[in-house]
This record gives sequence, structure tokens and C-alpha cells, in this order.
Amino acid sequence: MSDLVVDSQIRGWVFLPIVVITFLVGIVRHYISILLASQKKIELQQLQDSQVILRSRLLRENSRFIPRSSFLMRRHFFNNEENGYLTQKRPPVTQNVMTDPTMMTDMLKGNVTNVLPMIIIGGWINWMFSGFITTRVPFPLTLRFKPMLQRGIELMHLDASWVSSASWYFLNVFGLRSIYALVLGENNGADQARQMQDQMSGAAMAMPQDPKVAFKAEWEALEIIDHQWGLQDVENQIVLPVNSC
Repeated sequence: MSDLVVDSQIRGWVFLPIVVITFLVGIVRHYISILLASQKKIELQQLQDSQVILRSRLLRENSRFIPRSSFLMRRHFFNNEENGYLTQKRPPVTQNVMTDPTMMTDMLKGNVTNVLPMIIIGGWINWMFSGFITTRVPFPLTLRFKPMLQRGIELMHLDASWVSSASWYFLNVFGLRSIYALVLGENNGADQARQMQDQMSGAAMAMPQDPKVAFKAEWEALEIIDHQWGLQDVENQIVLPVNSC
């Protein structure tokens, strides 16, 4: 069976236009996401609790560098049953993503800047360049890759290494990350795949953690520490090698 020869005009009227359109849509999406971005609201109490937990972890990890009295004083500040910080009561977290208007607005903005352009541009490219073979991957592939690389082309005997116009668009959506990072920087809004992943995980990340659970775990971790001061004989350890010289 003779190999296919793609018309050279497909390069100028199908292959390159899809690349340029996908790239320009990503640039526009980046600046639209900047315009629609809203400042994240951080609760002062939540920020203070997170910093206290961080201080408690640093105390546990570096307790050997301070005397026992200093360690007990700090642990008393955190774990005192009467007024210790980790024993303070906090109201349970009842925030719901579906009832918070700010989170719902952010999700709507994410749909406008990510999902909607992919549906519109992908549908237009599939209609405008339907049935075209744009390029070929430089290595052989199995038949399992045909549904992914040859969307819109139903040819059973066509080699799986050929790429249709619709599949070429989706390859550009996921393959232009390095170009976007080079032009716009690392943290850009043009990477549609990354933006969709962030949006799907954003609802779970937006829910604040229950401070009661974190406080209890940190309180228990501080209580079981057996303090051993690692710098008790540091003077002798430093002076003796000097005297021996």
C-alpha cells in the first residue's frame, strides 16, 4: 500500500492556522483571566491559627536547640489546659461552596475563561477544518491511538500515526504550555489544561480546614515529646578540639 502525500496547501491553510488560533486564544484568555481575577479573602483568625500551628511544628522539630525550661514555657503557651492556644474552642466550619456567592462567582469565571472557549473554538475548528489530515507523528502507533489522533476521520485502513485537524487542535491545547511559559511567564492564565485542573480542585481547596481537628493533633504531638537538649555540652565539644591543636 502506497503512503499518503499531504497537499502542501494544508500546511498554510489548516496546520499553521490551528496553531496560531490556539496560541492567540490562549493569550486572550490570559488577559481576560487577569481582568476577571478577584482578590482572595483571607480570614484573620484562620491566618493566625495556621501560623500558630506552624510555630508549634517548628518547636517540635527544633526543641533540642533550646533549654528544657524554654521548651516547657513554650509548650505551656500552646498546651495549657486553662488558656493554652491549642485548647481554645473554635466554631465548626460550616462553609459550603454551593452557598458561598464568592466561590460560585469564581467557578463561573473559570467556566467563562476555560470551558466556554474550548467548546466554541473546538467546535468551530471541527466544523471549519473537518475531514483534514494535518500532520503525522514521526513514529509508529498502535490502532488504540486512532480514536485520539483521528477524530472526525472514519477510515479503518488509515495508519494510526496520522493526525486529524480536530485532534491537532487538542494537541495544541495541551502542547503549548512551554510557549505560554516563555511568552507570559510560569504562572499564566493561558494554560487551559492547568486552569481546568485548578478549577476542578478549587472547590475542595476552598473549604477551610477545621481548626479543632488540627489543634487536637498538634496538642497531642507536643504532649508526647521527650525533650533532650542537644547543646548541653557544646562548650566542651568546641573547646576540646581547639586545645588539642
